[in-house]
Amino acid sequence: MLIHAVLGFSVLETLVLAALLLAWADRVAGARLLAAFLIGISLWMVGNELPNWLGPETEPVAMRLLATAPFTSALFFHFCTVFCRVDLGRWGVAVAYALGATASVVSIILVPGHLIHHRDIGFIAVADPVGSIASMAWVILGIGGVAVLLLALLRARRSGDGQKFRQIAAVTASCLWGLLCLAGYGIAVLDLPIYPFPLLGLPLYSLILVYGILRYGVFVANAWARRALVWALLLALGAVVLALTPLLPFESRWLGGLAVAASVLALNGPVRRVAERLVYPGGEVSIADLGAWRSALLSAETPQALGQQAAMLLSARIGTQVEVQIGAPSASTTPSTSSAPATPPGSTPQLVCTPGEQGWQTTLQGWDAAPPGPRHVAELFGTVVAEAAARVEQAQQFAARERERQLQARLAELGALAATVAHDIRNPLNIISMAVAAAPGETRREVADQVARIANLTHDLLDFAKPWKLVPRELDLAAHVRNAAMRLPDVTLGAGLAQPLVLQADPRRVDQALTNLLENARIALASDAGDTDAGGNAAAATTHSPVHIDAETTDNAVLLHICDAGPGVPDEIRSRLFEPFASRSPGGTGLGLAIVARIMAAHGGSVALTERPPWSTCFTLRFPLTTTQRLL
Repeated sequence: MLIHAVLGFSVLETLVLAALLLAWADRVAGARLLAAFLIGISLWMVGNELPNWLGPETEPVAMRLLATAPFTSALFFHFCTVFCRVDLGRWGVAVAYALGATASVVSIILVPGHLIHHRDIGFIAVADPVGSIASMAWVILGIGGVAVLLLALLRARRSGDGQKFRQIAAVTASCLWGLLCLAGYGIAVLDLPIYPFPLLGLPLYSLILVYGILRYGVFVANAWARRALVWALLLALGAVVLALTPLLPFESRWLGGLAVAASVLALNGPVRRVAERLVYPGGEVSIADLGAWRSALLSAETPQALGQQAAMLLSARIGTQVEVQIGAPSASTTPSTSSAPATPPGSTPQLVCTPGEQGWQTTLQGWDAAPPGPRHVAELFGTVVAEAAARVEQAQQFAARERERQLQARLAELGALAATVAHDIRNPLNIISMAVAAAPGETRREVADQVARIANLTHDLLDFAKPWKLVPRELDLAAHVRNAAMRLPDVTLGAGLAQPLVLQADPRRVDQALTNLLENARIALASDAGDTDAGGNAAAATTHSPVHIDAETTDNAVLLHICDAGPGVPDEIRSRLFEPFASRSPGGTGLGLAIVARIMAAHGGSVALTERPPWSTCFTLRFPLTTTQRLL
C-alpha cells in the first residue's frame, strides 16, 4: 500500500538525516540531541508499521517500540532548550528526562495499547488506559518544547537576529507540520470516512526540521536539501499519478507504470526549478538589483569597508552568511589566487576580489556544493564588487597623488622661501658683524655666536627644503663613525664597531647624519653642564663617558646606536622629535633631527629614539643591507 511505502521511506530518510547531523555535530548547537530525537522518531514509526510489514504476531515488540515516545519527547524538549539557548538549569532538564523515562518504562512494562485493523492503512495501534496516561507525558513535553521555541522566536525577532529567527521559525514550522501529519492517525483511529492522506506528508517532517537548522549553519547542506526535495516531490508526484490510474477506463500495470514514468520525466525540469527556488530563493538578478548594489557600494571608501558592505548585501540576498575579501589576503585568511586550494566543504563561502593584469577580478571559494542559482547571483554580484573595487583603488591613488602633489608644492614653496631668506639675511649679518668690530670683546663674541646661529639655521633650512638625491656606493660604516667621533671629545666606541660594516649608502649624507647627531649630543651635554654648574653641583652626573657609539648587525640591517648622558628628551616633544623645528636644546635649529630622518628614509632605513640604559638619550639608525638610489 502507498502509505506503508511512504512510511518506510520516511524511516530510512530520518535515519539518514540523523547520521548527517552526527557528521556535522560540531557546527550546530544541540545536533546530537536532535539526532537522538530523530532516531526515537524512527523507532516510533517502525513500531507503527512493524505489524503491517511482518504481521500481527509482532504486536508485543511494536507496542514496546511505541512506548519509547515519552522519552523521545524529553529529547526534543532538551534539544529545544539547547538550540534556543534557554538555561533551565540542571534540574529543569532532569525533571523532563525523569518524566519521559518514567512514562516510557511504565508503558514498556504494562503495555500501552493494542492493534486494530483499518481498511486504508491496515493494522494500527490504539492506546489503552496506560497508553493514554503515557501519552499525556509526551504531550506535555512536546508542548513545553514548542513553548521554548515560540519564546525564543519572539526574542530573536526583538533582537533583530534574522538568521536565528529563520532557523527557529523553520523548526517551529516542522513541529506544526508533524502535528498535521499525525492527524492522519487520528482519522484512522476515529474511523472517519476519508482517506488518512496527512500521513503522506510525514517524510517532509524530518526534512523540514533538519534543513531548517542546517540551512544557515552548514552551506553544503543546501545542495543535499535541494536533491532530497526534488526526489521527495517526484516521489509524491509518482504516488499521485499511481493513485489516479484506477480512474482510467482500462486497467494495466504496464500502462500505469508508463504513466508514472512519463509524468516524472516530463515534470522533472519544473520540479527541479521549484525545488531550487524553495531552497535558494531569489536566484534571479534584474537590472534594478544591479543598480541597487552599485548604489549601496558607492559609500565604501576603503577596501575593508567595501568588503563589509558587500558581504552584508550578498548574505542578505542569498540567505547564507558569505565572506567578501577585497585585495590581497592576510596570512590568516584563505589565499585569494585561483591556484589556491578550495575552501573545505561546509565552511563559510567566500567571494574574493583581487587585482590582476586585466583589472579587478572575482573568484568564488567554498561554493562547490551550491546550485547554479546562487552561484549565478554571486557571479553577477562579483562583477559589481569588481567595479567598486576599481573605483576605490582609483580614488585612493588619486588621493595619494594629491597628497604627494601638495607635499611637493609645500616643499617647493619652502625651498623658494628658504633661498630668499638666506639671500636676504646674509647682507644684514655681514653688516652687523662689521658694525661690532670696534665693540668690546665680550660683545663681539656674543654677536658672533648669534650670527653663527642664524647662519646655521639658514644653512639647515636650505638643505632641508631643496630637492636632492642619494649617490650610494659601498662604504665601511664603522670607519665613517670612527672619523666622525674624532670631532667630539669623550666619545667611546662599542665592540660592534671593531670590525668593518660594509653597506651601500651615500657617504656624504651618512657623514651629515652622524655630524647632526653628534652635534645634537654636544649641545645637549653643554646645556646639561651649564645647568649642573648653576645648581652648584660640579660633579659629573654620570661616571661613564658622555657619548657612546655602538653597532649591531641583524639578518637584514645594520643598527647604529648613538647615545649620550645629557638631560634627555622632554616628554612634550617625543612624539614630534623628528619633525621640523622640534628641538630638545635651546641652542638647536630644530632641523637637525628632521634632516637625519630624511636621510635615513632616503636610504630605506629609519631613525628612532630608543632606550639603552644607563644612557639618558639614544638614537638608533637602521641601515638596510640592500638599498637603492632614491630621488627626494
